[in-house]
Amino acid sequence: MDVNQIATKINQEIAALQYGQHPPELYEPIRYMMSLGGKRLRPVLTLLATSLYTDDWQRYAKPALAVEVFHNFTLMHDDIMDAAPLRRGKPTVHTQWNNNVAILSGDVMLVNAYELLLELPAQQLAQVIRRFNRCAAEVCEGQQLDMNFEKQPGVTEEDYLEMIRLKTAALLGFSLELGGLMVGADHTDTTLLYELGESIGIGFQLKDDLLDVFGEQAKVGKQVGGDIMANKKTFLLIKALQEAQEQDLEELTYWLNQPSFVPEEKVKAITAIYERLDIRQIAENKMNEYFALGMFCLDRLHANTAKKEALKQFIEQIIAREN
Repeated sequence: MDVNQIATKINQEIAALQYGQHPPELYEPIRYMMSLGGKRLRPVLTLLATSLYTDDWQRYAKPALAVEVFHNFTLMHDDIMDAAPLRRGKPTVHTQWNNNVAILSGDVMLVNAYELLLELPAQQLAQVIRRFNRCAAEVCEGQQLDMNFEKQPGVTEEDYLEMIRLKTAALLGFSLELGGLMVGADHTDTTLLYELGESIGIGFQLKDDLLDVFGEQAKVGKQVGGDIMANKKTFLLIKALQEAQEQDLEELTYWLNQPSFVPEEKVKAITAIYERLDIRQIAENKMNEYFALGMFCLDRLHANTAKKEALKQFIEQIIAREN
């Protein structure tokens, strides 16, 4: 089993997917969204998990795509809520068409995800659907909490970690769990797979928070400091508000309450506060704590050591990313 083989198979299956034809205004945005690329991280993780228990992983490629179609459905709707103009460097669906089209096409993508899961054997289907439904609800709960945080004072570290667990990590957890569920892995292993994905997912989001402030713009692929300019309640800002005293707290509060500002000045000032308070190290420690927890779950899986190593290497590559 080779990760490149899995990625190639997933891209072939995505290219072959049929969503519908009429009316074209409904289905063309789906094809457009799915053609924008991305890492295809979730279905790759699904099939890597499947390959822990069977060499015949290719037969499960189609239902594995359900997590990718669902992920893109959430992105399509998130872009509307965020009024985002670009997705992976191209116009978002609601920009290319309009909000109503993006809502409706996204709804059909959710239906498509269920259609892909129906490729599974009957003995696995009910359990998979129940777990998928719980995951889908949690993603929505996380998105709502994220929107609530925009106007909610006093967001705590625990609040934030729970929000990213739901919004981001739950789907990574389900993606790995699905790989085990599809081939009838035992409950202990499917639980460990979920916990592996959830822990890694929280770590990924903490890394995103760090890269937004301390990453190199050329590598990150987006404007560094965007979260600071938007007063986004990231782990870094929450910890800074918790740790800051006297002059640092006064300066931080000043910048958070400025209705207009020079972006570079605000980013520079708040980054300097983060550095004085050692927020970068605090965030890296928390991130590494979750990555270590994920690897602990991976080690405990009852699967072939060589196959676990392939999954471990793939996760380590993602952890080391700089974008």
